[in-house]
Amino acid sequence: MKTEVRGNGASISLQNPSLFNTPQSSITGALRGCLGSLDGACIEKLLLHCASALESNDVTLAQQVMWVLNNVASSVGDPNQRLTSWFLKALISKASRVCPTTMNFHGGSTFQRRLMTVIELAGYVDLLPWHRFGFCASNSAIFKAVRGYPKVHILDFSITHCMQWPTLIDALAKRPEGPSSLRITVPSYRPPVPPMLNVSTEEVGHRLANFAKFRDVPFEFHVIDDPSFPSSGEILSKESSAFQFESLLSHLTPSALDLREDEALVINCQNWLRYLSDERIGNTAHDSSLRDVFLDIIKGLNPRIIVVVDEDSDLSAPSLTSRITTCFNYLWIPFDALETFLPKDSSQRLEYESDIGQKIENIISFEGFQRIERLESGAKLSERMKNASFFSVPFCEETVTEVKFLLDEHASGWGMKEEEDMLILTWKGHKSVFATAWTSTGLED
Repeated sequence: MKTEVRGNGASISLQNPSLFNTPQSSITGALRGCLGSLDGACIEKLLLHCASALESNDVTLAQQVMWVLNNVASSVGDPNQRLTSWFLKALISKASRVCPTTMNFHGGSTFQRRLMTVIELAGYVDLLPWHRFGFCASNSAIFKAVRGYPKVHILDFSITHCMQWPTLIDALAKRPEGPSSLRITVPSYRPPVPPMLNVSTEEVGHRLANFAKFRDVPFEFHVIDDPSFPSSGEILSKESSAFQFESLLSHLTPSALDLREDEALVINCQNWLRYLSDERIGNTAHDSSLRDVFLDIIKGLNPRIIVVVDEDSDLSAPSLTSRITTCFNYLWIPFDALETFLPKDSSQRLEYESDIGQKIENIISFEGFQRIERLESGAKLSERMKNASFFSVPFCEETVTEVKFLLDEHASGWGMKEEEDMLILTWKGHKSVFATAWTSTGLED
């Protein structure tokens, strides 16, 4: 007999149905006080109890805490309940790896990825300003940096399938001196994370080319390909992600990229650097991580500007309890924001939350190279860039105005603040996404 814990797009099979039949009397006094409570601090405490139990192989305590969490969690409840349901799924997935025999779990990923159409992807990106904030800030900084250049080449590292570029193409088309030509180069390999698209990278380029033609912008689209890369649409195991990145980096040379002296080169990194391993390659003090190697390579390409956008949280800690604390206190933001305008049973909301749930599972359930979600905060990224001899480029007032105008289209809880040369998207004052711009030589006005 199996018991299933279900959420949108996810199910977890338990070959031990007694897990959630633990009598309440067996729960310790400290945990019993949390029964029925939806207080975030109490839920966090329960999650940490469970993590500690799993780390110490205390099966009994882990089962007891999961029973309590199961009484709180609901995939169609309020934001705390919904977030708890995904953390519970992630902990069960973790337990299937930590104590597979004792706890008798059915392991493996709990997620079934759905491929979106281009129209669905557009709606997905527009749902929250989570992605559009970075698009807006980056495009404005890029537009300013390439002013006066008749030719622009963008090397695009992103997980959102070029959804950023129609807006920039439109802006280039409106330049008083006439549009510059635009060349976009993308890798055929992308991290195996949502959102997933049901058309190939080449088809995305074809659609961009049609839009650029409509706006009278000369356009080229190229794909960095390699026989070792997976074919379009193929789901790649997380274990092979590091190898794919290493193979990709070998193609980032001036000759392979066909860099041209009369073009302004732009490096665009949107939610990308986190997937490059930060573990050192080798054992000496001079060895670098894949993340640092990537930055060193793109610096050598002498780009006009580098823009880096990512989620503003630090999820790289080796400790499971540290990752749970940071993750829980960060990822409540999209759950809370979606609550403000979508019904509890909205399929669009459930799917968006399921994608966040996949991230939670990877952060909590996996270790080593299987844990590909290794975010670092904007402050840490800035320190890394400066250590690599990059120079920060401040965002101009025009960019700030454009971002504020974008946020006016969304719920009133969204805001923006500036820290040093970073722009930071906030929800009810809490940091969510950062945007930064950099150069290797300094930009003249």
